[in-house]
Amino acid sequence: MVQEKLCWPGSAQLAPVPAVLVGCGDGSRRNPYNLITVGWCGMACSDPPQLTIGVRPERFSFGLIRRTGEFTVNLPTKVLTADLDYCGVVSGKAIDKFKERGLTPVPGSTVKAPLVGECPVALECRVKEALELGSHWLFIADILAVRVDPGLVDGNGKLDMEKAGLITYAHGNYYAMGEELGRFGFSVRKKQ
Repeated sequence: MVQEKLCWPGSAQLAPVPAVLVGCGDGSRRNPYNLITVGWCGMACSDPPQLTIGVRPERFSFGLIRRTGEFTVNLPTKVLTADLDYCGVVSGKAIDKFKERGLTPVPGSTVKAPLVGECPVALECRVKEALELGSHWLFIADILAVRVDPGLVDGNGKLDMEKAGLITYAHGNYYAMGEELGRFGFSVRKKQ
């Protein structure tokens, strides 16, 4: 039996969540390229494909996303964990995080916001709606394009999660993904 434990509302989390690098800005003087680590990210709709990110308004990247209406969501591998953490704790207001961390800004095919060349999966997004929720604003965005490293796609056209070594975030810690436990519907399929 699960026991209830009282906790303050801010500590209640749905975890783990994907830990992503969000690329923003259009490279102009007013909207320079920047990276921010986001833990509040998730799919919102499959048709049309949409996702959401939650960003605090005091973050430098918040203004870039609001002004340009575009961003990229880049899924880092475990070898990028220190870069992911750095981009979440250091402001891009006075530092070029791409240069500082040796990361490669890659032009998108549909947006001006940069993709991260070292990330095996990147999604190009355009903001459809922004909602002020409290500590964070929720950006609801259309996914316009997806870039995936072809070396990480299995024979069925799916991302090989174990090979990709993507990162999740839970309660202040980073974790690597990998072990498959079952496929959708496996619990009701007839045994062959």
